[in-house]
Amino acid sequence: MSEDLNDYMDGRLKKEPGVSRQSRQTQDRRTTQDREISEDERLEMFRMQLYNDALPNIPDIPGYHVCWLTTTNKGDTIQHRLRLGYELIRAGDVPGMELITLKTGEYTGCVAVNEMIAAKLPMTLYYRYMQEAHHDAPMREENKLAETAELLREQAERSGGRLIEDGEGGMYGQAPAQGIFA
Repeated sequence: MSEDLNDYMDGRLKKEPGVSRQSRQTQDRRTTQDREISEDERLEMFRMQLYNDALPNIPDIPGYHVCWLTTTNKGDTIQHRLRLGYELIRAGDVPGMELITLKTGEYTGCVAVNEMIAAKLPMTLYYRYMQEAHHDAPMREENKLAETAELLREQAERSGGRLIEDGEGGMYGQAPAQGIFA
């Protein structure tokens, strides 16, 4: 090494007079103190953990409801969903999803992440399914409960007793509105 280079290297290693060596923790303290997370920010982080952020949002496809289906549920298979009218989404259906398209296997060409496969369902069929699942089926269950309550009421009256319903107005207090899916 040349003498000039040695002087340069030695100069870099010398301490300035009157300056003592500080620990890395002391030097980094300001940075970590500035990174404190507020309770509101922590609450927002918690809220976000309640939702599955591991899957990207599927872009809207006009006329279709889009969703992710799992290949691992034995009770709700992809073949079952296909029979119900779902269609698997291919890379050409949604621009920008080419990087998460399966290259091999049973679902080659389909948009997928791990065991999840993107699917679409015509909106007309989606609305009918939602009407059934969220209005019609619960209404049938409510009617069954009402019939059972009426039978119990009649039985109690025949025995000289009475049936007391609990709650605001009993089961008939507020009937749900017809579903928006009709």
